[in-house]
Amino acid sequence: QLQLVESGGGLVQPGGSLRLSCAASGFTLDGYARGWFRQAPGKEREGVSCISRSGSTTYADSVKGRFTISRDNAKNTVYLQMNSLKPEDTSIYYCAAVFTTVQAMCVIGPRPYGYWGQGTQVTVSS
Repeated sequence: QLQLVESGGGLVQPGGSLRLSCAASGFTLDGYARGWFRQAPGKEREGVSCISRSGSTTYADSVKGRFTISRDNAKNTVYLQMNSLKPEDTSIYYCAAVFTTVQAMCVIGPRPYGYWGQGTQVTVSS
């Protein structure tokens, strides 16, 4: 079946870095726009970043300049490099994908995405 599996979460101190990975199985990500989302306790799920089929990227203002989304189509994997982490970045992070024929499609809103990973916990605390 179609699956997305996140990994790389953990506990880091403020100012630290983590690299999250999202590996797809059962389908090829080449035909999909890909995104990263996060949800903290008591809050709605919010978009963090997305990358289109053509490689264009979008970031939430809260992470711009600190996070970088990238992809490796040969490995069927999407990454999120997180630097200068802050306590407010603490969340469960989810990767998502949506099939699209639009090369430049890249949206942070969660509703277009049909495939979701199980999430990986990121905790930023001293």
